[in-house]
Amino acid sequence: MEPSGLIFSWERIWHPAHPALKDHGAYLAVVVELPHAGRVRMVGNLLGDPLQQVRIGAEVQGVFEHHPEASQPYTLLQWRCR
Repeated sequence: MEPSGLIFSWERIWHPAHPALKDHGAYLAVVVELPHAGRVRMVGNLLGDPLQQVRIGAEVQGVFEHHPEASQPYTLLQWRCR
């Protein structure tokens, strides 16, 4: 099953949360509710223009970002509006 859900809440972040992000400007953090998973909620980034309009209840699709080259490989789940 592909990850999908609805935007429950969101925030536009203007200040980097980590020094590695200092040159990346604003970004969008969203809380996504997963109706097909007992309405569990997950926090993640919303991909695309950081100045885009965001609507509570908008449908989003999960996007996996793999990092196999890291010393401890990991995968991020991010979100994109449908």
